[in-house]
Amino acid sequence: MSIKHAAIVGAGVAGLTAALSLARKGISSDIIEQAPQLAEVGAGLQLSPNATRVLDQLGVLPDLERHWFEPRSIGLVSGTDLRPLAEVPAGEFARKRWEHPYGVLHRSTLQQSLLRAVLSQPLCRLHLGLRVQGIGADALSQITSQKPDLVVGADGVWSVARDAVAGSPTVSFSGNIAWRFTISQASAPSFLSRTGVTAYLGARAHLVSYPLKEIDGFNLVAIAAGTKSDESWSIDADAARRAMLLEQFSGWHRDIRTILAGADMPTFWPLYEASAGNWHNGRDTVLIGDAAHAMMPFSAQGAAMAIEDAFSLAAHVARTPLPSALASFTAERKARAARVKARGEFNRFAYHARGPFRIGRDIVLSLRPPEKLAADLDWLYGHRIGD
Repeated sequence: MSIKHAAIVGAGVAGLTAALSLARKGISSDIIEQAPQLAEVGAGLQLSPNATRVLDQLGVLPDLERHWFEPRSIGLVSGTDLRPLAEVPAGEFARKRWEHPYGVLHRSTLQQSLLRAVLSQPLCRLHLGLRVQGIGADALSQITSQKPDLVVGADGVWSVARDAVAGSPTVSFSGNIAWRFTISQASAPSFLSRTGVTAYLGARAHLVSYPLKEIDGFNLVAIAAGTKSDESWSIDADAARRAMLLEQFSGWHRDIRTILAGADMPTFWPLYEASAGNWHNGRDTVLIGDAAHAMMPFSAQGAAMAIEDAFSLAAHVARTPLPSALASFTAERKARAARVKARGEFNRFAYHARGPFRIGRDIVLSLRPPEKLAADLDWLYGHRIGD
């Protein structure tokens, strides 16, 4: 074992998963979080088999399965006429093909499951309500009373841990805005699938919908391109932003526009992405999750990449001297993140296609059977991290 103790900055999905992954290797950690309590923002998220495989190894999956919903399929549908375009089977098919399930759940469900596991793990100590002033091991030891061998920056898009890594990624507005909201089962129109994840596609915009078992309703995320924002984080959507939303979805099916117009308390999320850059300082500090590679949600892999990062980092530092471990970890994960980001860019182009490109997309999708579409995802959903 190359290290005995780590300090983790941030207690989101990346940070909590890192603590559990390190504990599994016999490495203790202090998790430092500036929030006084863990209340995950947002609504729903999707966990594909590459993520649930890790959560299973960490012992968290059974708890999640009691609360989540497993979609039977992931469908693509025209946003203008509600015509089905393509479908990837999930449910039992996912369990058999990729050996782990595909689930959708409320973000707080995942956060609370990870938190319970951390609190029950003697090698993990959680410190809430503490703002980090300096990222170095000496500075963090003033908070935890133990000097860490490794500092893990798991503090998200607006990471302060990046300051400790020369040449680290920078973040910039992507030109995409997400509006997030939920609706009740009782008020949901009949065309929303009760059994699957659906992405409705249109020119320069798309809408994702799926059931959330925890709220007996639906999670909806509307993403539009070509918008501007002076905001750096989520806020409640005011009248002007609601008008912007409806403008972006003009020309869509009237039933979808009715849902958007009637959204109760939607939040307005400018989407940011990270540039290329260094993920570690060559000695004792490393970035994971959105702190390292914030990307657009067009492949629904944000949480999954953070979970993979955390598990992979623990495997590397447990078997290799730290400087070499950080180098091999980043080489492995940069290649993986780049491929996932490229897939997301492909999806963005396909989802938001206009004119002849849209027509060509629809023809190509109509010619590909569900099993072939699933095979195209083997590299993503079937990914295994060496242990």
